[in-house]
Amino acid sequence: MKTYLSIMAILGWFALIAQYYLHISLGITPPGEATIRFFSYFTILTNIMVALCCTMTLLRPGTFFSKPATFTALTVYIVIVGIIYNLILRFTWQPQGLQRIVDELLHLVIPLLFFVYWLLFVPKDTLKWNSLLPWLIYPLVYIVYVFIRGSFSGFYPYPFLDVSAIGISKALINSIGIAALFIGMSLFFIAWGKWRSRKAID
Repeated sequence: MKTYLSIMAILGWFALIAQYYLHISLGITPPGEATIRFFSYFTILTNIMVALCCTMTLLRPGTFFSKPATFTALTVYIVIVGIIYNLILRFTWQPQGLQRIVDELLHLVIPLLFFVYWLLFVPKDTLKWNSLLPWLIYPLVYIVYVFIRGSFSGFYPYPFLDVSAIGISKALINSIGIAALFIGMSLFFIAWGKWRSRKAID
């Protein structure tokens, strides 16, 4: 288990540092604005939390990051990162070289590894239905942030939230769809965890 966590932590931090380097090296915007935009991607924020979770679980087991509810919430977030990217965004560009390696790590490899870790190692008997609302705070705050900052900066990290390109109505509809996805996936993971726990007892 420790080896598995170590691999995820190493891959996660490598991908994040490399992605930041690649993002800054583009030189499209000044370093300050480029840094803000880097941390405006749900993919980046979620992968940071996943890498931090793996690292802290290794270094200080028993803390907040090691709790089954925390692991499950992060699994929901990172799995949705993988789903949205691979179904919607993958075909919108063709990364090459280091960018392609980083892209695959952030959107495919790490989501799959973290999901498998949750499946095999995370206790699920303490998962509760009322965890749903706290888990939704992060994605909802993120969407509000994107709309507020985009309204005066003109930058929207994802095309399905780009008010300037698709209009506010379409962006809001897409946001509602994304919120529904988070709700559905959260309920699915909680139900799955409860089912696995009952099966283990039987």
